[in-house]
Amino acid sequence: MWDCSFFCTFAACNNKVDITPILYMGVLQERYKQYREPQKFIERGVYPYFRAITGKQGTEVEMGGHKVLMFGSNAYTGLTGDQRIIDKAKEALDKYGSGCAGSRFLNGTLDLHVQLEKEIAEYIHKDDCLCFSTGFSVNQGVIAMVVSKGDYIICDDRDHASIVDGRRLSFARPLHYKHNDMADLERVLQSLPEEGIKLIVVDGVFSMEGDLANLPEIVNLKKKYPNVAIMVDEAHGIGVFGNQGRGVCDHFGLTDEVDLIMGTFSKSMASIGGFIASDADTINYLRHTCRTYIFSASNTPAATAAALEALHIIQQEPERIEALWRVTRYALRRFREEGFEIGETESPIIPLYVRDVEKTFLVTALAFNAGVFINPVIPPACAPQDTLVRFALMATHTEEQVERGVQALKKIFVEQGIIK
Repeated sequence: MWDCSFFCTFAACNNKVDITPILYMGVLQERYKQYREPQKFIERGVYPYFRAITGKQGTEVEMGGHKVLMFGSNAYTGLTGDQRIIDKAKEALDKYGSGCAGSRFLNGTLDLHVQLEKEIAEYIHKDDCLCFSTGFSVNQGVIAMVVSKGDYIICDDRDHASIVDGRRLSFARPLHYKHNDMADLERVLQSLPEEGIKLIVVDGVFSMEGDLANLPEIVNLKKKYPNVAIMVDEAHGIGVFGNQGRGVCDHFGLTDEVDLIMGTFSKSMASIGGFIASDADTINYLRHTCRTYIFSASNTPAATAAALEALHIIQQEPERIEALWRVTRYALRRFREEGFEIGETESPIIPLYVRDVEKTFLVTALAFNAGVFINPVIPPACAPQDTLVRFALMATHTEEQVERGVQALKKIFVEQGIIK
């Protein structure tokens, strides 16, 4: 963080040049040297972030020589270490090289990208699809471009940060409603003039709390008020809900009523990247205007091939999703039986409420020491009174592993006075 400025002093003796570095603190460095929030938790030995995993993601991983049960992953299908996916990624690496050296708009489109987009569109049951290098850049770019000045973006107040950032970049007027409160959403819609598009953007599965958007009622409100469109983020729905894991829109039978469906490859699809699926005209518009698509390098051949093979496996192996739901139902039952507060979750994402920031970090550290990896959720990802640890499941978890996790966490929660 130091910036060096140099000046030369010509020495009077021996005709030598003395180059002396002078260190000075710039305005940014002066501001951010005061940022010491992480250091407070490091000093207490409860800092939970950036732990290095020394192998493949799976139900058990090793971190710094310490073996832990992995309940902090988004790999719901358990495919991240699947050899079939690894082999397809290797084949793509050999055929296409390590990267594309450009954007999709210019020199960065491979036939592999085109194939993945075609197959996702068919899978989601939409006309067409665009694939991006990250899921974050899908929401950031699409939301900013699909509506404009004179339009409105209406978000659930627990929508993902990428949705929030896309809303900020748009010239449309931003609005929000209380989490899953359909009366409050209707209040917002009633307050708006008929002119202009009203785009409701919502997570299909809320990534921290694990509950679902009330999509049936959102669709009813779309039909009730003029010029309303819906965009659903299926990041945590793909590979989990619906026929062959098509997501929450399919789960509710409402795919045709949703205008834009977004998804990611970094969770159930064992890779990195994301997509937006919609009607042909909307995708044609986004293909030529969406800045995060046009001005980002295209996804690597290996990542694209991995996502494509994961898509095939998800469709060919329904027993994988069935296994995920068996272990999810077991975990939900056991946490409730042991007295944990788990909210309204309906998914493999199980929030264990702590409702105290300091204790949330402490619980996470104690769990790690006990061989259980979980994620702390604190502001701004939630309200200060809603802090929690997030326990997430994969299709490859066993009931025995879940039980070990439940028992370890129960001991910690009881000792900390969180549950009885």
